[in-house]
Amino acid sequence: MKILLLVSSMHAGGAERVAATLVNAWTDRGDTVTLVPTYSSKGTCFYPLSDAVNLVWLADRAGTRGSGPLAAWQRLRTLRALIREQAPDVVVSFLTNVNVAAILATRGLDVPLIVCERTNPVVERSTGKIWRALRRLFYPRADMVTVQAEDTVEPFACQVPGIKQLKVIPNPLPPELLQAPLVDAQAAVPRKRLLAMGRFAPAKQFDLLVDVYAELADEFPDWDLWIWGEGPGRDDLQARIAAAGLQDRVQLPGRTGEPWDELAKGQAFVLSSAVEGFPNVLLEAMALGLACVAFDCPSGPREMTRDGQDAVLVPAGDRAQLRAGLQRVLGDPDLRRDLGARAAESVRRRYALPAVLAEWDTLFDAVRGKA
Repeated sequence: MKILLLVSSMHAGGAERVAATLVNAWTDRGDTVTLVPTYSSKGTCFYPLSDAVNLVWLADRAGTRGSGPLAAWQRLRTLRALIREQAPDVVVSFLTNVNVAAILATRGLDVPLIVCERTNPVVERSTGKIWRALRRLFYPRADMVTVQAEDTVEPFACQVPGIKQLKVIPNPLPPELLQAPLVDAQAAVPRKRLLAMGRFAPAKQFDLLVDVYAELADEFPDWDLWIWGEGPGRDDLQARIAAAGLQDRVQLPGRTGEPWDELAKGQAFVLSSAVEGFPNVLLEAMALGLACVAFDCPSGPREMTRDGQDAVLVPAGDRAQLRAGLQRVLGDPDLRRDLGARAAESVRRRYALPAVLAEWDTLFDAVRGKA
């Protein structure tokens, strides 16, 4: 097949990581793949790509790095010309703004288009009213719309009526994780690490996590909290840590290009988010055999943990329950071992790259009339 995948950028991020994993896998099996980051300022490629992937920066083709209406129009015209030139069997696009552009750029070209939401579009609000209105207007014109979790399907169908095909496609585990050794939950280490990872933004609720950890710090003096990531909330988070007197116990080491290596250094993982689409970091922590505690937020954690069979799942936003869940996991090495082993077996089977690629092939067949 000839596959063209559109994504806003190739910076560090969940959608970008999935894009890299998919295009590498498709080229490895013999597909012809073009990856097009549409970001107006171009940027760089954070994740490694196969030499076989045809990487085309739309900003280079458009000859503009601006962000005004004229520059946006020029990029849209350039994108349409690129799609004509490539003549792909299918176009896949990630993220709302790119999805809308892809729908406009493919009109009348008779090229099947699958647009993909990479968060939970029902509850996520950072998209803005204009983009939500455009989504409602244009998504029914795509051949298929995908979301990342079953819980999202029904409410999104009500929010955006008229979608031709609305399907669920999960994120795949990167192949490296299927062979990675499991974390040794029983290993003797001088300091244990409770890990969290994500953008320092309100939806991740790391401020809440620091407050809950502060209540447990004295009870578990050999446990430190490490929060990997970066973002606009760093200063406020550092101030909160200092106010609690936890500068030596809570680490904010920044963004990492080797998230799995850092996860493998931990003994437990916590997801404190108010909302997710399909949290890659939770999936990867589970795949490495880390015992996980997660808010049952919309959407993703419930499906990924099989209704809490493979992790401690607590009511979304409930500080007391999060504290109790962490207390159980930090204080019980046998529970950590059992949860981690069960989680790794489950997600490595359900979200292995070959299994997810087979689901993508089913979607491709459906939009190409081969189902």
